[in-house]
This record gives sequence, structure tokens and C-alpha cells, in this order.
Amino acid sequence: MTSYEPGLGPPSPPVGGDAHGTHSDLHSEQGALTGEHPGRARNPVIKVRDLAWLEFAKPDLRAAERFAHAFGFTTSVTAPGETHLRGTDPGAPCVILRHGPRSRFLGPTFLAAAAEDLVRLANATGTPVRRMPESLGGAGVELTDPSGLPVRVVHGVHELEALPGQAPRTVNVGQEVLRTNATQRPPRVPAGVQRLGHVVLQSPRYREVLDWYLEHLGLIVSDFLFFDGQRHRGPTMSFIRCDRGSEPTDHHTLAMTLGPSNRYVHSAYQVSDLDALAAGGEFLLGEGYQRSWGVGRHIQGSQIFDYWRDPDGFLVEHFTDGDRFDCTLEPGWAPMTASGLAQWGPPVTKDFLGLAPGKESAAELRSMIRSLREDNEWDLERLRGLMKVATS
Repeated sequence: MTSYEPGLGPPSPPVGGDAHGTHSDLHSEQGALTGEHPGRARNPVIKVRDLAWLEFAKPDLRAAERFAHAFGFTTSVTAPGETHLRGTDPGAPCVILRHGPRSRFLGPTFLAAAAEDLVRLANATGTPVRRMPESLGGAGVELTDPSGLPVRVVHGVHELEALPGQAPRTVNVGQEVLRTNATQRPPRVPAGVQRLGHVVLQSPRYREVLDWYLEHLGLIVSDFLFFDGQRHRGPTMSFIRCDRGSEPTDHHTLAMTLGPSNRYVHSAYQVSDLDALAAGGEFLLGEGYQRSWGVGRHIQGSQIFDYWRDPDGFLVEHFTDGDRFDCTLEPGWAPMTASGLAQWGPPVTKDFLGLAPGKESAAELRSMIRSLREDNEWDLERLRGLMKVATS
């Protein structure tokens, strides 16, 4: 059951572009119109504190680990059939790799703010609180979102100590001179991953899945995007952050988008600065890995980004200098366009959009046809909207 009041028809444009008390000048074209999705649940079950880690199955753990080290991770646990990858920040591992017959995303794990939240979530969902494996510690609740994706919420897991990391470069900006009688020579080495930032997921049941995360985990929307000419049908993408009250958090910890299949889109990992990101990209190119898109700066979230394909074709992102919001800002709204994905940088690639010839684009094309026959939010009008995004 949704926790907002739907409008009674297509809303009228705001007079003079006013945005009903939202932050329209900060990061999106305009704010919500009367009756549109508010971007948060009125009374969520709990409010998670952060995204803890992501889990993937990989047929070749050694190849996956080689790429991970080139990308900037450090291995924290190696066990039969399992590898944990961490950043330099203290806390849980960023990624857990498990051996499997094919490469696939196994699901996200979120961090509860308190042990009592696990009990509250368990009672609300009829799911038990279980002890986590000793390698991780703590306890967790294992759920399934409406798309069928396993979602875990944990508390009390072992906290890894901080590791030495790449310090941001000392930069002379304009007339502010901080570096004198010294040169700038960033080494061409892996960009040291600091932490996990966000994961992006796609579903043909976008609204149902979005509301599930808002209602169960207390996440709140920073930005909505909609297909051009289809705003009256509601949003088709949302950038969602944790609600820590007055404490600022990442612009998005989770992003959800409407599409013909339930799938992982990409995940993102913070590095120290632009030099680390760019030099790390040169290192990855030298190792023979494939850049998908970058370097550029996003609009929603403002991150400087660089996207890469792992050996199994999964998309991963280095980012730095992202936006942080507290709980007071309401969602922004903007049309979804390919050119609107970045403020500057090279044109978005077919590979990033999933349009380059290959197994991924062929699978998505089959999903488009199959999904049109199923009971979901994906229909011909939405398909036309998505095709317009790809050429906009």
C-alpha cells in the first residue's frame, strides 16, 4: 500500500516555475506538482543508516579479484568460494564475491541504525533475526523486495579498521595558492577505493519497488526523473538517500529506474579526488580493462565519474566530489535525457546505455518484448519514452 495521495489527473505547471518549497535551484529543473509522489513514506518501519555491502556471484574469483585490485579495492577475507573486498575507510567490506556458475548480482545489504530496528523490521515483515556468519559478525534480517531481489539489513557487524589511503592532492585554485615550489605528479596507480557509495537497480515494477524501499527502510528521494511528455504518468527514475535527520548523507545510496527487466545497472565507489580517479583510469587502461564512459561530472548528485566494465561485463563506477543532503530537502523533478546525465564530459556512450552490440543489449531487447506481455508498468508508451531518452 502506497503512502501518498495520487493526483486526480495530469497536474498543471506551476505558475512562474515556482516549486512548492522545494530545492529546484539546487539540483533539478523544478519541484513536485500537486498530487505527485512526495518521495518519502509517512511512517517507515525503520530508517537504515547506510548501504553496508553488495554481493555478487562470480565464476572466476581470481579474475574478479585481479580486476578489483586494479580498480582500487583491497582484499580483507579470502575463504573457500568467497572473497571480501574493502575500501580504506573503516567499516564493513564494500563487496563480497561468492563463487557461482555465472556472474550475477546477489543483492544489497543495508546497515540498521540500532539493534532494535532489526526487531522492528522482523516483526513488521514476519521474518526472523538471524546471526550473521562469523566472518561478518552481528545479526541480520533477510527480506525480498517486490522485484524478487534479496535484501539484507544488518547491525553489529565487525568493523574493519581504517587503512592508509590516497590523500587528496594539494591544488592551487585561482588566486588561492596552497602549493609553492612543488610540482604536481599524481602516480599512475589504482585509484584507492575509500568506500561503497551507491547501487542502481532496474525493474518493470518500478513504483512498487520504490515504495517498498521507502516504506520498509525509510529511504527518501533526492531527485525524480520522468520520460519527456509523460510526467502525468509519474516518475521513471529516482535517486534515493538515507534519512539521518540533520546529518548530511550522499545524494543517493540507491537509485531505481523503470525498465523491461529486473537487473543490476551499476554500483559506485568513492575515491579521494579527480587526480586519483583520472590516474587510476589510466592504470586500468594500461591493464587492458574497458572504460564504459567518462571522465565527466553528473547533474543529479554532481559526482565526477568514470565507468568501467569488469571481466564479466558488470558496470562499476569511480566517483568523487558528490552532493550531500540532510532530511529537509524535498525531491527535485526533471525530464530524463541522455544529454542530461552529465554537466561536462564526453557524450554518453552506447556501452553505458546498454545499446552496444553484445549479450547485454540482446538480453535487454528480449526483455523489452517479453515484458510487454506481462502485468507490470512497462508498456508501449514507456518503451517509446525510453527510446527517446537514448536519442535525446
